[in-house]
Amino acid sequence: MSRTIEHFRVLHEIPELGFEEHQTSAYIAEKLEAAGYQVTRHVNGTTGIVAELDSGEPGPVLALRADMDALGHIIDGQHVARHTCGHDGHSSVVLTTAQEVIQQGLVKKGRLKFLFQPAEELGTGALALVDAGVLDDVDMLLGFHLRPIEECPMGKAVPAMYYSASSTIEAVFTGKAAHAARPHLGVNALDAAAHAVQAVNGIHLSPSLTFSVKATRFLSDAGVTNSIPAEARVCWDLRSADNEGMTELKAQVERAIAHSAQAYGATVATTILKEMPAAVINDDATALVSEAIREVLGDEGLTEPKTTPGSEDFFHYLVQRPAIKGGFWGLGANLKPGLHHPDMHFDRSALDIGVDVFKACVRRVLG
Repeated sequence: MSRTIEHFRVLHEIPELGFEEHQTSAYIAEKLEAAGYQVTRHVNGTTGIVAELDSGEPGPVLALRADMDALGHIIDGQHVARHTCGHDGHSSVVLTTAQEVIQQGLVKKGRLKFLFQPAEELGTGALALVDAGVLDDVDMLLGFHLRPIEECPMGKAVPAMYYSASSTIEAVFTGKAAHAARPHLGVNALDAAAHAVQAVNGIHLSPSLTFSVKATRFLSDAGVTNSIPAEARVCWDLRSADNEGMTELKAQVERAIAHSAQAYGATVATTILKEMPAAVINDDATALVSEAIREVLGDEGLTEPKTTPGSEDFFHYLVQRPAIKGGFWGLGANLKPGLHHPDMHFDRSALDIGVDVFKACVRRVLG
């Protein structure tokens, strides 16, 4: 069993939600310290970790990033944390890369940093690390993600993944309770919320834009079946291939929600629960990753860059620090039936390919 898969087996058994990755963080930090890195734990008061290796020679600063958090699922009626987005795999790959880079003496110049980031699924983990200043000296930042089989099969890798912007909006509609026999004495929050769902479904942006918006949660209960509910909560998931489209989409969604509440005499308060920007990728980073993939998998293993409607908080780093050359690539692992599925699984041998690609990148930048 490879070192990477040993790490994976440990991390897979201790899934933890965003900003609660205490066991995960402790395991990773201990391995990094044992390898000889200068390690900073609890970055910005979180479970985040930064490890650094200084060659002592002038040169660029390269950083590799992995996310650590699991997802919350309801399975058989129980709320559980489970690694269904592959973050245990990402951390295993980057941790093994760190160990082998220092053992093999791959860093000849500049400095190498490793970021183990909490709370990617919450969309705020990257921002917490940015606020701590961990990127202020970084010249290039690389990250990656396991890909579903329909996007990239085992034995292939994507040099640049162009993610979409996403936003989660929650609206709380407030009406007035009343007996169901006398609805004219109340304001039905459920009706207002249902109208808002249909109004949002009717939004049309320019056909040249790639976008989607859909209701993903609807909660309303008066406690009895013969009473008008005074409150209803709805969540919408918004996606756009670019940040400008997201700005327009959010404005139209919020307008549809407000008008629906007004039409029924209800009030409404909206909150942005999560927000992630569209991909920002540097051509130099893509060229670097492409060369590394070719070295490891050959020409036949390199795919074209790809777009995805998924979102990734990695791009907060590059939006907040636009001078950094950023790259984000995808690793084929025959991942099925899909990301965030409770039964997600993949070919674990792909993780060692990820290590080899990252080491090839390190040699090219710092060797």
